[in-house]
Amino acid sequence: MGMNKKVSVINFDLLDRVFVGLLLVIFAGIVVHAPLTVWLGTFSPDYSLLIKSWKELLMILATLFGGMILYKKRQLIILKDPLIIIAGIYAAVHVLLLPVRFQGVESAVAGLFIDLRYVLFFVLVYVAVRLYPQVRRPFLITGLIGALVVTLFGLLQVFVLPPDILQHLGYGPSTIMPYLTIDQNEAYIRINSTLRGPNSLGAYAAIVLALVSAFWIKGHYKKIEKPLPVLELLLVGTIVCVWVSYSRSALVAAGVGLFIVLAATVLRKSIIRWVASLTIIGAVLGGVIVVGGSDFVSNVLLHENLDGGSAVSSNDGHVDSLQDGSVRLVTQPFGGGIGSTGSASLLGDSPLVIENQYLFVAHEVGWVGLICFLLLFGLILRELWRARADWLALGVFASGIGIGLMALLLPIWADDTVAIIWWGLAAIALASRTRHD
Repeated sequence: MGMNKKVSVINFDLLDRVFVGLLLVIFAGIVVHAPLTVWLGTFSPDYSLLIKSWKELLMILATLFGGMILYKKRQLIILKDPLIIIAGIYAAVHVLLLPVRFQGVESAVAGLFIDLRYVLFFVLVYVAVRLYPQVRRPFLITGLIGALVVTLFGLLQVFVLPPDILQHLGYGPSTIMPYLTIDQNEAYIRINSTLRGPNSLGAYAAIVLALVSAFWIKGHYKKIEKPLPVLELLLVGTIVCVWVSYSRSALVAAGVGLFIVLAATVLRKSIIRWVASLTIIGAVLGGVIVVGGSDFVSNVLLHENLDGGSAVSSNDGHVDSLQDGSVRLVTQPFGGGIGSTGSASLLGDSPLVIENQYLFVAHEVGWVGLICFLLLFGLILRELWRARADWLALGVFASGIGIGLMALLLPIWADDTVAIIWWGLAAIALASRTRHD
C-alpha cells in the first residue's frame, strides 16, 4: 500500500518547526483542555465557545502550513496514501451533507468540529511524522508528560483533595460537574482528573494502560535510565483511575486492551497459558455473579441503587438510546444533519443524545458516512496489527479494540481528549513503522 513507501528526510526549517510545533501544542494542551478552558471561560463567558475551539483553530492553521510544506517540498505523494484518501472522502461526505437538514450555523460548525477534528489531527500528525521521522520522540515524550499530569491529579483527587476541588476553577452545572456519583449515591464518587468526565478519564486511562503494558512487556524500558518509578506510577495510577471512574465500559476497554497486549506477547506461544487465562477470567466473572447481590456490585457494576438514587436507571437510558438510534439509522439513510447529535445539537432547537458512537456517526452523516468511518477505523486497526512488532503500534491497537467496544455504549470519539490522543498516537505509530525505536 502507499502508506508503506518511505519519504526521504528533508530539511527542517522554520515553516516545518511551526507546523510540528502547532501539533505538539495541541497534543500537550488537550489533556488539560477541560480545566483550562473552563477557567478562562469564567473571565470571558461570552467567548467560551471560541475559547473551547482553540485546538480546532490551531488545526486549521496547521493544515494551511502543512499544505504549503507538501507543495513547496514536492511531497504531495503522501496525500495519495489510502488512509488519507479515505479520511478525505469522510470529510467530503460531511461537506456534501451540510445542506441536508441544515441545523443552523452554530450547530453545523460545532458538528463539523466534533466529527472531523480527530480525523484531521490524525492526517496532520501522519503527514508530519512521514515528513520528519525524528519527531516521533518529541510526540511520545509530550504524551508521557500528559499521562503523568492526568494520572497524578487523578490520584490526588482520590486520596488527598476534596471531591469538589474543581469548582474553584468554575466547574458546575453550567460547565462541567466537578465530580459525579453513581445514581446519586455519594458513597461512590466518580472523579474527572483533568478530563471532561469519569467516562473520558476511564477511556484515557485504558489507552495509557495498554501503552505502558506494551512498552514494559516488550522490554523497551531497558533502554531508558531509571524508568521504573515512572512506569510503575503510570501502571498503578491508570489502574486506579480506571477503577474510580466507575465506568463499566472503561473497565471492559482496559481489560480487553491489557489482555490483547498479553495475548500478542507472553501468551502467544502457549496454549496452556491461554487456557489458564480464560479460566481465570471465567472464575472472576463467576465470582461477580455469586456476589451479585452485594452493595458494591449493585451500585458499581449494575448501576442500580436500590435505596434511592436517580429516578431513571442509567441502564434504561442506554437501552432507550440504543433503540432510538437504531430506528433513526434505519429510517434516515442521509442522517439527521451535521450538528444534530450530542453537544452540537444543544446549540439548536432539537437536542439529541445518542449513546453509541456508530449510531452517532450514522445520525450525523447517514449510511455512506458510517461506512467511510468504519472503513477508516478498520484499516487503521489492521495496519496497527501488522506493525505490532513496534510496542507503540501494539499498545494503540489493543486500546483501539477496547475503545471500539466502549463506543457501543458511548459516543467516545466525541470526547476531544480521548479522540485526539488515540488518533494522534495511531498516526505516529503508522507513519513511523519503518523507523521506530
